[in-house]
Amino acid sequence: MLAALLCAACGPAAPTEPRADKAPTIVSLNPCLDAILVEVAAPGQVLALSHYSRDPGSSSIPAEVAARYGVTGGTAEEVIALQPDLVLASIFLPQPTRSALERAGLQVETFGSPKTVSESIAQVREVADLAERESEGAALAERLAPSPAPAGPPVSALLWQPGEIVAGEATLIAELLREAGFTSHAAARGLGQADAVRLEGVLAHPPQVLLVAGDAPGQRHPLLARGLGGMHIADFDPSLIYCGGPTIPKARARLTAIRAQLP
Repeated sequence: MLAALLCAACGPAAPTEPRADKAPTIVSLNPCLDAILVEVAAPGQVLALSHYSRDPGSSSIPAEVAARYGVTGGTAEEVIALQPDLVLASIFLPQPTRSALERAGLQVETFGSPKTVSESIAQVREVADLAERESEGAALAERLAPSPAPAGPPVSALLWQPGEIVAGEATLIAELLREAGFTSHAAARGLGQADAVRLEGVLAHPPQVLLVAGDAPGQRHPLLARGLGGMHIADFDPSLIYCGGPTIPKARARLTAIRAQLP
């Protein structure tokens, strides 16, 4: 009964396209893996994405793309009912769920969050290999290769994430910022992964560039519109922060555009 209610909450599964080949059918339970699959999988191969990909606040794929696929609430009952050949999930998949899927005879593969571009490229290739779509994976991996660093001295930037926190240096987004010619204002202030920065702290120690990726009251305060201290302020889509794969070229393009706006 509970599984039925959860499934109903996700809405009816969108019709999938006819299978183009005999590659394994797949259900994904992770939004970052969803984003890779919709780029590399064959028509009809993906039976369902995670329900997160229908949520604009957590999805890394366009709403119109997510709408082409069915979704699940992530319960074992829903996934087993679809009878996929392969289930892709986060390493944080609850062990009882994984055990139930494997008892049902389903292959389960789990993935962590890549912390570097090279790790993301390796993950793309691994997902594509599991999907038996090696050439598509190679094409996507090629798009993720690092770009040459821009000319000129590095620019101090603070990425102000949802919840008024900052990213640590050992993260994918930090590497992309460095690639784009930015240095970490947070690191210079001795701040690390998920440390909080309030509006007062930003104004007391302004970076050259403030990338606002949240909508907390402090992050939308009228004071910021004044460009205090010559600080350049730009919006940064939160969907570009957390996933690798096809999110990387989008994040690079946004960072490049912001860098080009600077004097």
